[in-house]
Parts: sequence; structure tokens; C-alpha cells
Amino acid sequence: MKSLIIVICLFICNLNADAQSKFTKQNAKSIIDTFFEGFHEGDTLKMSQTMASNMVMQTAYSTKDGQHKVEDSNVTSFLTSIANRPTSQKWDEQLLDYNIQIDGNLAHVWTPYKFYFNGNFSHCGANAFTLTKTNEGWRILHLIDSRRFEGCLD
Repeated sequence: MKSLIIVICLFICNLNADAQSKFTKQNAKSIIDTFFEGFHEGDTLKMSQTMASNMVMQTAYSTKDGQHKVEDSNVTSFLTSIANRPTSQKWDEQLLDYNIQIDGNLAHVWTPYKFYFNGNFSHCGANAFTLTKTNEGWRILHLIDSRRFEGCLD
């Protein structure tokens, strides 16, 4: 009987530890929110703390002549442009929703957005973030966004 009680206690302790370490939708949302806080504040250190060291960035768009493109972005150049953004410029990416899916060490966050430059509407689209659990914690591994200049509700 004493052995059974010990086994049950160990089982309950293990369940509690699993529950505390479970990555939730709120955790995923928090990573994205922190990324954009850094983006809006020009704080690349804050942004970098959410990003995997080998993060990939891409943009999917259509040209004016109807060609469909996927363009790779250099993460270092992106962060440099954020850090060197003139204080007179205001970049405001407003996330409209969060669609979050999680499976084990992988999460996907879809965020439709509207982008404003110095208070003027610029474009809309959606961000697709892939997050993964690394040895440093959960990080953004991949970010691809779409950009549209027509068909946006503003």
C-alpha cells in the first residue's frame, strides 16, 4: 500500500511539472507581442530575444504586372534598419487577430495586420510566424508576411 501511495504521488508530481512547462497560446501570443513591442520601440535587443539565431524572413507579394514573388530578407539588415530608423518616422503595424496552433515543440501564429507609416495607411497583409522550442526557450524560427496595397479595409 505504501508503494502505491508513493507511485501515485510521483505521478501527480509529474503531471504538475508537465502542466507548468506546457507552452500555451498565451505564451505564443506573448512572444509575438514582445517582437512587435521591440519593433515599434526600435528596441532590437527586445526583438532579438524572441528570434532564433537562424531565423528566416520572407515576403510574399505580387508585382504590379501580376508576377508572384517570394523575397528573402536578411535578418541582420532588418534589425539594422529598425535600430537606425529616424525618430521622426513612426512604423505602426496593427495586428488584427491571432490564430495560434501548437503541437509539441512547434507553434504557428497567423496575424492579419494593417501597416501605417507616420500615421498614414500604407498596406495590409498577414504574418505567418513559425515558433519552435530551442535550448534557449521558444523562439521565432520563420516569419513570412504578405503585403497588399489593394483590397485592404481601412
